[in-house]
Amino acid sequence: MEDLLALVRTSGGGRICFDAEQEQVERATSDREGRTVKVTRVAYSTALNPGKYAELVEQARRLGRVRSEVWQRYGSVAGVGSGLTDRRVRDWWLAAGTHEQFGVLANAWKETVRDAMADIGANLAAATVQVRRTVCRRTSDPTERKRMLTALRTGQWAGEPFLARQMRKHWKRGRNRTHDQIVVRADQYNVAADVRGHLWLAIPGLQRRRMVRIPLSTIVAPTGTLRLILRAGRVEVHYQIDASQLRSSQRPCGERTIGVDKGYTEALTDSDGDHHGGSLGELLSSESDQLKERNRRRAKLRSIANNAALRGDQAKAHRIRRNNLGTVKRNRQAARHRARVRTEIFTAVHRVVDKAATVVAEDLAKRFAGRKTFGKNVNRRLAAWTKGVTAEALTNVSERRGSALVHVNAAYTSQACHRCGSLRRRSGDRLHCIPCGVVWQADVNAAINILQRAVDPDIALHTPHHRVKQILQDRTDRHRTRLPVQDSSPATTERRAKHPNCSATSNRRKQVDR
Repeated sequence: MEDLLALVRTSGGGRICFDAEQEQVERATSDREGRTVKVTRVAYSTALNPGKYAELVEQARRLGRVRSEVWQRYGSVAGVGSGLTDRRVRDWWLAAGTHEQFGVLANAWKETVRDAMADIGANLAAATVQVRRTVCRRTSDPTERKRMLTALRTGQWAGEPFLARQMRKHWKRGRNRTHDQIVVRADQYNVAADVRGHLWLAIPGLQRRRMVRIPLSTIVAPTGTLRLILRAGRVEVHYQIDASQLRSSQRPCGERTIGVDKGYTEALTDSDGDHHGGSLGELLSSESDQLKERNRRRAKLRSIANNAALRGDQAKAHRIRRNNLGTVKRNRQAARHRARVRTEIFTAVHRVVDKAATVVAEDLAKRFAGRKTFGKNVNRRLAAWTKGVTAEALTNVSERRGSALVHVNAAYTSQACHRCGSLRRRSGDRLHCIPCGVVWQADVNAAINILQRAVDPDIALHTPHHRVKQILQDRTDRHRTRLPVQDSSPATTERRAKHPNCSATSNRRKQVDR
């Protein structure tokens, strides 16, 4: 890791943004031993009484009104954007009596206010990341860039016209759509086991000194602040634990620097040529095809029910909707599919970290608009591509196991030859490089490009894609002009002086054709 950072810092100009990213990685690496990494665990209710579930649904609905009020009042520049805290909001509501309209206990709405303010802050932080990228693309002056980034980091962006416009563009007023969650503080619930060893979670209800007891399907008692999510008659209890308690966190990481390419067919392909998570593409494609067929049948049944309702046969329409158009089974199958996909991706990431102390990955947070149009099936499958889960797995596993994660610019990593740098069109899993006369495995070639880009002195993390393309083309031209001259005849020398790359390219094409 130190060698990689040293190469980046001594590589010259144009790397200011990338240096900042590397310093963040270095600080995170140095602080990893001193802080605790948390992971989320989920416990489920079992055989929950319908009356208890109805009471929890009513409580979640009322707390949803609390969230909506917070988002409406403080989800803007004058709210969280001005440095407002949840404690100030609670004090204002207590003084004005605003909390009385919700009909929930004090600790319940206070925790909901805190959680909603944290959501707004996360929304603001996400917009700040987007604006930071825009600043890095806008100016190449180190002094001006540092001034704008400092104003953005310290919350003084309202006084900068450009930053204010960009923040209004990326940080849009949100709206609460969460009406099925209850946040319970650590000292407001208790967990007890019955004579059969089953755990029961008791949380406050809508009335004082009245607890709602929920049977759990686990033998491990949840700890810390709980987040209860109500779905399809079942309660999901989300809580955080220390990542060091997991067996996977105790596995040591490797000692090398590895570049990885995120893919659809395989979860990851590293710069050594190894593929990880080879079943991901099959899982995503089969699920996409099943969803297509299932939705086609559901649409047909919905059309029959609507026609029956128009004819006045309400009984038939009701039977179809009740017995065939429900969502309980569909949601359960979707949850199983998500669990299988996450298992495949996290397993692939662990295999990469097994041999890597530093993982170099492409930053795919930005949307790329391609010129090529695809069919409906391909678009449906690409829409289900879980690159966000892959990015989450890389971050979580790297933090838990002590490896460093470095993000680089993803522009043209799949279309450039890692040997000569020339841009070529990718055909499936192959990349034909005519100057080199080699057909590369496209994902392996992309992983090598990603690894090389970590120490690239000219291409920073937020360099615009058109600038990246120009840099790669300039490098290719310089590489071609340094090719040895095969024929020293006067006519050939004069022709090469005017067209220095034609004969070399044509000779290599003949070799490829042979």
